[in-house]
Amino acid sequence: MKLLPRPKLLGRDSERIRERSRRVRRGESNSLSLAFLILFAAVFSTNAQSVVIMGSKKFTESYVLGEIAKRTLNDAGIPAEHRQGMGGTIILWQALRGRQIDAYPEYTGTIEQEILKTNRQLSLDEIRETLTKFGVGMTKPLGFNNTYALVMRRSEAQRLGLHTISDLRNHPELKVGLTHEFLDRQDGWQPLRARYALPQQNVIGIDHALGYAALKNGSIDVKDAYSTDAKIGEYDLVTLEDDLQFFPRYNAVFLYRLSLPTPAVAALRKLEGTLDETRMIRLNAEAERTRNYARAANLYFQGGTGSTTAAGESFWHKLTRWTLRHLELAGFSLLLAMIVGIPLGIIASRGGPSGHAILGFASVVQTIPSLALLALLVPLPFFGISVRTAIAALFLYGLLPIVRNTASGLQDIPRSLRESAIALGLSPMARLWQIYLPMASRSILAGIKTSAVINVGTATLAALIGAGGLGEPILSGLNLNDHATILQGAIPAALLALLVQWGFDLLDRVLIPKGLRL
Repeated sequence: MKLLPRPKLLGRDSERIRERSRRVRRGESNSLSLAFLILFAAVFSTNAQSVVIMGSKKFTESYVLGEIAKRTLNDAGIPAEHRQGMGGTIILWQALRGRQIDAYPEYTGTIEQEILKTNRQLSLDEIRETLTKFGVGMTKPLGFNNTYALVMRRSEAQRLGLHTISDLRNHPELKVGLTHEFLDRQDGWQPLRARYALPQQNVIGIDHALGYAALKNGSIDVKDAYSTDAKIGEYDLVTLEDDLQFFPRYNAVFLYRLSLPTPAVAALRKLEGTLDETRMIRLNAEAERTRNYARAANLYFQGGTGSTTAAGESFWHKLTRWTLRHLELAGFSLLLAMIVGIPLGIIASRGGPSGHAILGFASVVQTIPSLALLALLVPLPFFGISVRTAIAALFLYGLLPIVRNTASGLQDIPRSLRESAIALGLSPMARLWQIYLPMASRSILAGIKTSAVINVGTATLAALIGAGGLGEPILSGLNLNDHATILQGAIPAALLALLVQWGFDLLDRVLIPKGLRL
């Protein structure tokens, strides 16, 4: 069939159309730039409000101390927020120095060994003076020493006649389960093994709370513990005596940024010397009995006797808070992935070195374990321990399905349709918007749906850096070894993923042209 020649425009008309087209493109460019700036400010703006952010490590006592500090600050009229279970020592220390948190509970032995990297026992004044160089202050001790210890089932220790850590030398067959942090600490397993010449080779890394369950059911024989752990008494465990005095004192204190307002520092200092070991064990036991750290903190303010009747935050209020934050994390990251991923997919669909580089980068990011990606982003400037780090990680994870499906959808458009679009005289941009993208819309939407489901599931890991979401009860449940608490986060997250998938199935009917659906 002979094609009709394309009608030629008069020079003046042609120039007028081109000028109008340039104005439209400039307007679209300015609008896109403004949209990006607004989105960037909404997602990544730093928190300017004067809320004191408390952090805590991922074990019961740190949770409880964080709640006590939060309540103390609130009672002093200072707004405070507690980011629970943010990880180990180094993560909390980096977050403190990076201004993502303002204070967190720590121990003097850990400060010496892990933060200041010294094997010499320092006085409190020496520790305080050295921390000042990092812009960090330290309260006086809270009143108890929570040292490391090795524990065993009482029945097993009595059967083997074990009383001290030195006695372990005669039993190389014992299975040892240790927390991952203890395995790598300067005052952890390797120096301890060298000091005592311990022969055990069957050593595994295990979560702190799950280690107690493994010890109870006989999966392991020895584990590391904190001397104020309530589970030592609850599970009828025996603490092996540190007969060579390997472990230093671990006096509980609060570390805080020196730029923290004076009233907030004064409020934290009110906690100095108010907790002995017996009282701290009672608070830890209350937290694990009630599965409620805030309730255990309330017990501290009631003098530590009897059970508290304070209800604290209701489950439905917490579920709403967790879900909204989860949707915020998944939603913002998905929006960013769409804004960046679809243009990248369009470029990748053209092939060549740039297309291969884009698909290669997205594929490599997808292979990085989620925990490793979070750990890689935390030390970088601008990120740290914050919501924006979680959103950035989820955004990177959500890129591949969108980029790949956009590129595949465009590449699968039949050649005959492309030639017809060119024959109609449409400009490249008009061909893209009016023909190619609608034709590829089903594949693109499928990629967005896959990305959304991935983000909803992966967003539970944001709780590891204090970003909240439905991962918060999951981590708390793991710490308490409480399946009901784990399910409080796992079930809503699974339902949310199903709802997202169902919602995108409805969008198929709205956004996909009817002919393509047929």
